[in-house]
Amino acid sequence: MELIDGKKISAEIKEEIALEVKKIKQAGGKTPHLAAILVGHDGGSETYVAHKVKACEFVGFESSLIRYEDDVIEAELLAKIDELNNDVQIDGFIVQLPLPKHISEEKIIEAINPDKDVDGFHPVNVGRMSIGLPSFVSATPAGILQLLKRYNIDISGKHCVVLGRSNIVGRPVSILLSQKADVGNATVTVCHSRTANLKELCLQADIIIAALGVPEFLTGDMVKEGTVVIDVGTTRVKSDKTKSGWKLKGDVKFDEVAEKCSYITPVPGGVGPMTIVSLLKNTLLAAKGEIY
Repeated sequence: MELIDGKKISAEIKEEIALEVKKIKQAGGKTPHLAAILVGHDGGSETYVAHKVKACEFVGFESSLIRYEDDVIEAELLAKIDELNNDVQIDGFIVQLPLPKHISEEKIIEAINPDKDVDGFHPVNVGRMSIGLPSFVSATPAGILQLLKRYNIDISGKHCVVLGRSNIVGRPVSILLSQKADVGNATVTVCHSRTANLKELCLQADIIIAALGVPEFLTGDMVKEGTVVIDVGTTRVKSDKTKSGWKLKGDVKFDEVAEKCSYITPVPGGVGPMTIVSLLKNTLLAAKGEIY
């Protein structure tokens, strides 16, 4: 079993981005600028956005953090999005999810200019991605593909089972893995809460992408020998063993599953760091105008 080190790979990619940004600045070009809108004080979102700001500093980006309280009205948020859409200094921006229930996430996502949608959530980017056109690919699926690529894990012709059908991870990664590409050409099965023979399908899989958001859902008896397992889950659970009072758990019961795997990602330190670095890569592409 080999551990897939997302921290190591993300650090390598950040160094690559930082070098490219340095060259842009030396040539008199504009410094890439990423903005983030954060609504409320969700612990996970706070941590994630803080990591994004720190990563921007490391690679030499400019960054802006725009905060709103939970009771912000939808119209005010839409007005800010319109402002960022028209701000030539901002190359890309994200609206951190989840949002309060009184705000329509769909309406917010659709209001973002696809040219600045570095999260890759806008229907235009999702549509372009699904038919293989240049687009901003959502950060977590892009990060997963980078891990597979940099660990030289061949997925061509392999059976990949994706657990979860979210628009952020499950659906896009299933499309990307099945496309004609260097990291692609897999036969993909998407499983979800209504899948009747889920265990049977998992036991057939050469690669499993676990993206359900259910702690320790995938157990040792669901995995065959030599499987590659990518754990996307990051659920905060209470713990009396940490100073913070909580810890992150993945969708995979690591101790049981790892001993059967050829490769596996840990939680934390696997997919998470790759999500942030993929966002940086999208922002660099936006700044260089290489998508649209």
